[in-house]
Amino acid sequence: MKRREFIRLLGGAAVAWPLAARAQQTGKLPTIGLLGATTPVVESQRVAAFVQRLRELGWIEDRTIAIEVRWAEGRTERFGEIADEFVRLKVDVIVTAGTASVIAAKQATSVIPIVFATAGDPVANHLVASLARPGGNVTGLSGQVVDTASKRLELLRKVLPGLRRLAIMGNVDNPFAVLDMREVQATARMVGLEATTFEIRRAEDIAPAFEAFKGRADALYVPPEALVNTNRVRINTLALGARLPTMHGLREYVEAGGLMSYGPSALDQYRRAADYVDKILRGAKPADIPVEQPTKFDLVINLTTAKALGLQIPDRLLAIADEVIE
Repeated sequence: MKRREFIRLLGGAAVAWPLAARAQQTGKLPTIGLLGATTPVVESQRVAAFVQRLRELGWIEDRTIAIEVRWAEGRTERFGEIADEFVRLKVDVIVTAGTASVIAAKQATSVIPIVFATAGDPVANHLVASLARPGGNVTGLSGQVVDTASKRLELLRKVLPGLRRLAIMGNVDNPFAVLDMREVQATARMVGLEATTFEIRRAEDIAPAFEAFKGRADALYVPPEALVNTNRVRINTLALGARLPTMHGLREYVEAGGLMSYGPSALDQYRRAADYVDKILRGAKPADIPVEQPTKFDLVINLTTAKALGLQIPDRLLAIADEVIE
């Protein structure tokens, strides 16, 4: 995939200093290595938001900056391959999203700055030493997804007051997904639900997982991460066929047919990631840039999916939703 398809938004803007001046002297433009954890289809809007913000900050492709884009398509083994390639290319900063891809980048280099547009729990997963003082070469924006697992379960129970059995399906090769699964499982048990986890590691595991919890669940909780995001349409199609309401952590899943999501805006976080890149390219060290936490969380409900499942969404829930898809 040509990077220009996502970088064309870059247009005339003020020349970035001081890196642009140094680039003229060395003949090499500062280079961003963008590790897309999923696919261009999934991340096109996110990348566009990132690129647009770079333009606003004065970074113009092929004039003051170069951008290399690679796509992992949700395959964990590709994260390391792409990170290693960026190290060989000697990029100036690596940008990615999601715990597993950040871990791969961190394993590939302890020198090149790494900015994550979102990561579920960067401290618990040892991406940074602390939010206030990241240390090392990694910083970015926390998704706080694990912290809001109980809120997602609460919202799901408002739609399904008779909920008794909850299926939790996640990619256990992703440390964040494991944390999220444990959190929601613990919360479910506290409120008297029978919670069963189903492990996946690759796309081929998704259909068998649905077969495994057929007749054993009233709803499905899916931690957001690259593998399931890449396969979100398939997951929601199977869930609809199994008559299972779904709860997600990102808006994109609901746009792809899921029932509900509650979490931070990925577009906003990608825009903010550009500010991190700007600071680093102008001389700031990742170790000194605090990890930012989201301040706004969006509740998104798909009424079309609700109707297909024969569910009546409470009016009070629709009233507080940030977006209702009809």
